[in-house]
Amino acid sequence: MEDQLDVAEKKVLVEVVKLAQKRGMSGTKGVWKDFLNSHDKQLGASLSDPSRRSKEVLVAFLKTFTDENDLKLFAKVIQCHSNRALTELFKEESPQHESPEQRLVRLTLEHPQYPLEYSFPSYEEGWVVTKLKKKSRVMRSTNVIAVDCEMVLCEDGTEACVRVCVVDRSLKVKLNELVNPGKAVADYRTEITGIAAADLDGVKCSLSDVQKSMKKLLSHGTILVGHSLNSDLRALKLDHARVIDTSYIFKYSDASFQRKPSLNNLCKSVLGYEVREKGAPHNCLDDACAAMKLVLAVIERGCDTNILCLHDNVPDSKVAKLLLHRIPKIVPVGELHRAIPGEFTVEPKPSKNARGDTYSALAVFSSMEEAHRVYESLEGTLEKDSSGRFQKVITFHLSTGTEANLCVRKTMRDNSLGQLVKKRAAEMLDSGELKKLKASKIGEIEMEVVNQCDDNLKEIERLKEELRQKDLQIVNQREDHLQEIERLKHELSRKDLENSVLHKIVQQHKEKELRRKSKKF
Repeated sequence: MEDQLDVAEKKVLVEVVKLAQKRGMSGTKGVWKDFLNSHDKQLGASLSDPSRRSKEVLVAFLKTFTDENDLKLFAKVIQCHSNRALTELFKEESPQHESPEQRLVRLTLEHPQYPLEYSFPSYEEGWVVTKLKKKSRVMRSTNVIAVDCEMVLCEDGTEACVRVCVVDRSLKVKLNELVNPGKAVADYRTEITGIAAADLDGVKCSLSDVQKSMKKLLSHGTILVGHSLNSDLRALKLDHARVIDTSYIFKYSDASFQRKPSLNNLCKSVLGYEVREKGAPHNCLDDACAAMKLVLAVIERGCDTNILCLHDNVPDSKVAKLLLHRIPKIVPVGELHRAIPGEFTVEPKPSKNARGDTYSALAVFSSMEEAHRVYESLEGTLEKDSSGRFQKVITFHLSTGTEANLCVRKTMRDNSLGQLVKKRAAEMLDSGELKKLKASKIGEIEMEVVNQCDDNLKEIERLKEELRQKDLQIVNQREDHLQEIERLKHELSRKDLENSVLHKIVQQHKEKELRRKSKKF
């Protein structure tokens, strides 16, 4: 452990010391401030910010720890940073020297949302960090496996993995296990996971058992593939640095990077088939195979990673629906009638997003006019979603008195506007209101509406492009700011050191002057 501390970067040591501070961890010389008071008689704990202390001081403090659990925690944090540093090193490699597999790893690491979504609490109890070795042949490994998990909602508000599937490059199943969640389950989400309580009766496999299997599969620099893979890694409590996330490497050519394609849409666009039929529950073996096939399509066939948004024709039945999304998992489906007025039925949506803290559903009305009327009557905050479509954020109360929020959006596409105009015109003609209006005039009105729609669509595209540029500017500015902060921290640390040296010189001068005066008298 001492060797690891000696060679670790200062920023890593700072994070370890801050973690020790946060947890109130104590070595043989006490907690951080106690150590400073005994180690530095001059400044003591008055300069307690670890980032403003020298690397030598940080190492000296961490070497006072002897408890095996403390040392394991420190080693885990250092290993995480070591893995990230290795992947960053290979990310900077010249493109002509990298393998197709490593290119996809690099694209995943370069995605603007990677730092946020792949920042795991790996040092917490129960987490496993895979070890990447510095050997070049290991980090250049082109071995890939794909994973997918199914999760249930537990009574303590957390999620637990109940099934995990892993396939290799040849789609051979390497792992297919039901997992005992180890705690009481509040919702099995059977309509999404396809797993009921009876399926887990007698299951002995634990998350720890799965982690051991995953560590073996991921040895020697193996790359892990998945769709929205960060969710699976959180469920598995597994931190692995060499990853390919298909929701990152594929992107819509006409949308912001924040809008990620679903696995179903990717398979439809790239592979020519859907992963599952509409309304069918997830099958994590099928999803793992689909993620692997998508990656192989890029590696072996050179498939384009820019895809077009799928704007399917919306059937008449769908225009009588409102999309309810970002619904908290604590809200039962039956309680949605407290949020939305009118007569409607609820269709829960099986979606990858259901793994998080929220889910989505469709409110199905008897007619398009009724759905429109209900939407207009809702009181809430009007905003735009990530694709620029208007929606309302509404607040309501559950039967328990708890307050909750959800978003409501129309499912009708823009191209149905012309159909609405035609329908309304037909109704007016049938009622005798437009008997005197000539057919040519109706045609002019329709053409005017179509032209207006075209103008609106062009304006939407312009605004989307402007939003993409803003996103890029924000990312670039953030990187510049981080670099400037690091520079200022370094400068501040240098100044503190200078002040400390000057303070000692002044003290020595004062003591020397006092001795001179005492001798004189």
